Amino acid sequence: MSGTLPHSVLFCCDHNAVRSPMAEALMKQLYGRATYVQSAGVENDLEIDGFAIAVCQEMGIELSRHRSRSFEEMKEYGDDLSGFDLVVALSPASRKQALDLTRHYHLDVEYWPIMDPTGIGETREAKLTAYRQTRDQIRAKMIERFGEPRVAGAAGAAGG
Repeated sequence: MSGTLPHSVLFCCDHNAVRSPMAEALMKQLYGRATYVQSAGVENDLEIDGFAIAVCQEMGIELSRHRSRSFEEMKEYGDDLSGFDLVVALSPASRKQALDLTRHYHLDVEYWPIMDPTGIGETREAKLTAYRQTRDQIRAKMIERFGEPRVAGAAGAAGG
């Protein structure tokens, strides 16, 4: 199934503040509107992370307007999990939640063990380095899973 773009994908992590918003934005940058993409978290108790905004900005991705949301809020807003072809969990907690919530649906749940950069680094530069590693890890996994970028200019967009 590698190289095949799903019609819709949901990326999820713990708080929808770092990894899943990065993945949502990267997917849109690399593959355009070919796939409907959203993100959510197990909890919605944090705003979008400033370091995530900074490292995505390096690649021309705007994350500052992202509003975090939980699985529960998705359901409240009418974005039912059963409407997605693929759920990609980026953390162990989101994998468990996604599997629990989708056990009655026929859809794929994949687990991509992506590093959580939030507790890494003492200095600003060390933190940025950790966030860049997470961003680049997501991007590499995405290209491995969905194939080369389909949007002009996205292939060379690796920042660092």
